Amino acid sequence: MASADLGSAEWERSKISAQDINLLKKLGISKKPKALCFPSEESYPTPPMEYRVSFVDHLIRGLSAPIHNFLRGLLFIYGLQLHHLTPNSILHISIFITLCESFLGVQPNWALWKRIFFCRRNGSPNVAYNIGGIVICVHPDVEYFDVKFPDSVQGWRKKWLYIHEEKHGSVEDNIPPFDGEEKIYRRRSWDAEATDEEKLVTEALMTRIHKLQSTRGKELSGIQITAYFLRIRVQPLQARKNPLWKYTGDNDVDRLSVDLPVKDLEKLVWKISSLSKKDAVPSSCRVKPYSATNALPKNHPDLVSLPPLPEGGEVEERAVVTEDNQGAPCPESEPAGSRKSAGSSKKEADSKATTSAHSPPPAVSPRNKRKRTDVEDSGTSKAEEAAPSNRKAAFDPYLDALVSSGDEEETPAMDATARTSMSHTLVVSEVQVEGEESSPPQQNTDEPILPASPRVPSPKRARVESITEPTSQLGSSSTPLLDDPLIKEFIRFGAQFFGYREYASKAEEKLAEANKRADTLAQKLEQSEEARKKAESDASKARADADKAKAEAAGVEELQKRLHDAETALSEHKTAQTAREEAITKRLESQNRRFVRKTSQEYELEDPGDDPLLDALAFLEFHGDEACEGIDQAKEGLSRLYPYFFPKKKEPATFLALAKCFNPEEDLGLKLRQENMKVAVESTVALVADSQQNVDWTKVGDT
Repeated sequence: MASADLGSAEWERSKISAQDINLLKKLGISKKPKALCFPSEESYPTPPMEYRVSFVDHLIRGLSAPIHNFLRGLLFIYGLQLHHLTPNSILHISIFITLCESFLGVQPNWALWKRIFFCRRNGSPNVAYNIGGIVICVHPDVEYFDVKFPDSVQGWRKKWLYIHEEKHGSVEDNIPPFDGEEKIYRRRSWDAEATDEEKLVTEALMTRIHKLQSTRGKELSGIQITAYFLRIRVQPLQARKNPLWKYTGDNDVDRLSVDLPVKDLEKLVWKISSLSKKDAVPSSCRVKPYSATNALPKNHPDLVSLPPLPEGGEVEERAVVTEDNQGAPCPESEPAGSRKSAGSSKKEADSKATTSAHSPPPAVSPRNKRKRTDVEDSGTSKAEEAAPSNRKAAFDPYLDALVSSGDEEETPAMDATARTSMSHTLVVSEVQVEGEESSPPQQNTDEPILPASPRVPSPKRARVESITEPTSQLGSSSTPLLDDPLIKEFIRFGAQFFGYREYASKAEEKLAEANKRADTLAQKLEQSEEARKKAESDASKARADADKAKAEAAGVEELQKRLHDAETALSEHKTAQTAREEAITKRLESQNRRFVRKTSQEYELEDPGDDPLLDALAFLEFHGDEACEGIDQAKEGLSRLYPYFFPKKKEPATFLALAKCFNPEEDLGLKLRQENMKVAVESTVALVADSQQNVDWTKVGDT
């Protein structure tokens, strides 16, 4: 039964601990600004522009961006992405590159790689993993270094992050764009073997490797190679300015940081290998590596053999043999708790609750998929894992509209009843505004109530003062004078008038005092305004003088800095251009040698330009002309044969279609002979019939 491919269901929220961040800082991987970008709450990688997805365990094993051409070629020829490789596979590639450059003195060799390594699928019979789905293995019949890989790398799949892909030389050094759902297909290149010619060329390198392994007293091991590139602080899988055999020491341009303390180096080696804390970490290699202080011998062979790169186009070795989950995968030793399970419905619900909006819908995981515990794969404690998440839910405009329309508070109705002038005085202010007039309210004539006076604090607290007047009687009437309604109204108006007059006199006194204070303040304000203008003028003049002096002082320094930056940029550009021309020249020479091997024809330039690049291009033009001439001759020959084999068909217009006509499954020669035989028989019968002879057709048929 074909194994199920998990695809995007294997991704989950990244859990990078503070210890991991401190380790990346010590290794110098994050020393450049914006070199690393840590994900927030997304459960599926969505790298920003100019960033690629990587893992902490990949970076501490020698990976950095931009990546080495050899690693880029491996990803292309094997049809992989970075997240398809396990940490042990990354370490395999780092050790191989360090071995080639530091101890063999050659560039990483593709022919040598094919003699030592091959690819296998990682997983179980029922599950095909996507993250870490490919394992780099050593051929069983090859004697290679015992690297002492750990049996398990716990929790490495949860520690993903984004690395900045800075430009190096050209766009050809870029990492393939991230695609977390890309399926892994088995290709012919996974089992590619070196040809007889490649074995002959690399035999000296294999002999050198066996000598490094078996020389008594100077045995070289995989742990020594690992500790060496960690000690010198150069990432083997990074595109570098110089190979490791030109390593200059503490001031090398490719170093990421200063030397690690011995304790940190030992902890790092113990972390990425199967050594225990009781085993000693080698402080140096028993074989002195090539470097600036230990230069390569004279006439040292320079064997260049890179895997096919993307700009070279599709190659036959990349052809898909079958889907990866149709074959029996080769599981790598992984921790029992390093996989996410489809059990535990509670954890699945928590995972769904924290899933980012960018995350694709999770796929159904197989039942027999191994479970990895949160404690093993995370760098945090149980208390941190158990802490509830207080993250704010994502904004849902539809839900927000429902809440706003249903739970909106009602606005209380306003009292639109018009207030009288007295009610205005009572509600707005307890003291009537100076100069404001208010008409007296309607009063009950039975009980005289004095209106609010300016002297009274509040109309509610106004007292009714009785005015003692002699009670005179008019005529024989028994009603007092004060009980007359008209007299009561006069008394009310008089009291109100006296109150306003006293308030007006006091208001005039206060107004005169306020005017006097206002005149004093205006005078002081005018003086302060003049002082402020003078101070601002002096400050602006001093600032202008300071800016002028600063500009004059920084002019020469700025020019010197610009000149230095321009010289540095020009030098780096020349170095990069030289390196690129050398790489192109090597590629052209390799293509020319391949063409010569296939055609057994060599050319000599009549007037060589003594320029390797131009000479290599001239040879390539000769080879292209020869190839074009061969295609034209083949087309001419096939065109002449076409009417004989296909008399009733029209000749195709293109050479490719014409060539496919002569490569069918049936035998064209047999078909032509049958047609000729048929024509001969029909001609014979026609001649016999025309001669009117008696013929025994039974004998003719037997013949």
